[in-house]
Amino acid sequence: MAWNEPGGKDKDPWGGGGGNRNNDGPPDLDELFRKVQQKLGGLFGGGSPSTGTGNFPWMLVIGVAVLIYAGLGIYQVNANEQAVVLRLGKYHSTESAGLHWNPPLIDSVTKVNMTEVRTERTTGQMLTEDANIVEVVLTVQWQVGDAESFVLRVRDPVKSLQEATDSALRHVVGSLTLNGVISQNRTQVSTDTQQRLQEYLDLYQTGIRVDVVNLTDAKAPREVQDAFDDVTKAREDEVRLQNEAQAYANQVIPVARGQAQRIIEEAEGYKARVVESARGEAVRFEKLLAEYERAPEVTRERLYLDAVQEVMSSTSKVMVDVEGGNNMMYLPLDKLAQESTSKAVQRKDTSPIVIEEVYQRIVERLRQDAANGRCSQSVR
Repeated sequence: MAWNEPGGKDKDPWGGGGGNRNNDGPPDLDELFRKVQQKLGGLFGGGSPSTGTGNFPWMLVIGVAVLIYAGLGIYQVNANEQAVVLRLGKYHSTESAGLHWNPPLIDSVTKVNMTEVRTERTTGQMLTEDANIVEVVLTVQWQVGDAESFVLRVRDPVKSLQEATDSALRHVVGSLTLNGVISQNRTQVSTDTQQRLQEYLDLYQTGIRVDVVNLTDAKAPREVQDAFDDVTKAREDEVRLQNEAQAYANQVIPVARGQAQRIIEEAEGYKARVVESARGEAVRFEKLLAEYERAPEVTRERLYLDAVQEVMSSTSKVMVDVEGGNNMMYLPLDKLAQESTSKAVQRKDTSPIVIEEVYQRIVERLRQDAANGRCSQSVR
């Protein structure tokens, strides 16, 4: 009959009869602890030898302990990790992703995330090549490239990275001018710093791979920021004026080159014209010489008349040959026309009457000259 059924309330589930305690209350804790202690003592060989089961608890304990030991040695490496295994404190192997087992208390396992991108930031005041001080802020993005070196070669690889970054940055900034660090060579600062930093980390065997180095900020110290802003503005004005001058030069120089080329071509054309004209004159002279040798008098007379015609064709004088006389006279038509024109301008009159007046004066002058020529001839 169960202890909690009617008629069995005097039975104790812990093996006690309950003769000296109240069955209606909770069991006595001291008695409960005593019973548990007896049970545990029986498991560890405290039972009676007559039962024949004294060795069984020991085998059970050993089996459970082996199972627990084997279970503690099982571990899993994720796809983005590598596990560095040390056996008795010495490097044993590097395990990749998957389920692995190692003997506990003998091997120690350190898992390293190989794909996590981590960021370190460094800042400080540094001296440039031209003896100026610049405040630089630099960020470095890095990953673990070699798990073994990252765990075993350096005691604190992150601190080594920070110190190497500061050293590489100071070396690069110290080889540039202040203006180069702040404006002109910012990309070069990042590139050179990354290259030098990776060399340092490889030399230290930190197992770190630098992905990106960014020069976040570079400026003059706050104490001289106003003066530096003035210098920057002056340099910007210098660049602007240089660009304007270059634009003007780009506009003027092609025009000047075009004019120079035009003058050269005109000179070449003039040269060709003069040379060909001289050659033509030479050929004409040779032909004229041949004609002169055949008929010297006729040729000489013809040359004289051509020369006189060429000379007199560019003058405003009129030559008059007096019939029966040996003298020639000329009429200064240019003077007469100029005098009449000046009078007309003074009177502001250009009517046909003025032209008629000029014509009458010219005719009168011709008649007088003709009469004088007859008189002189009759006197002779």
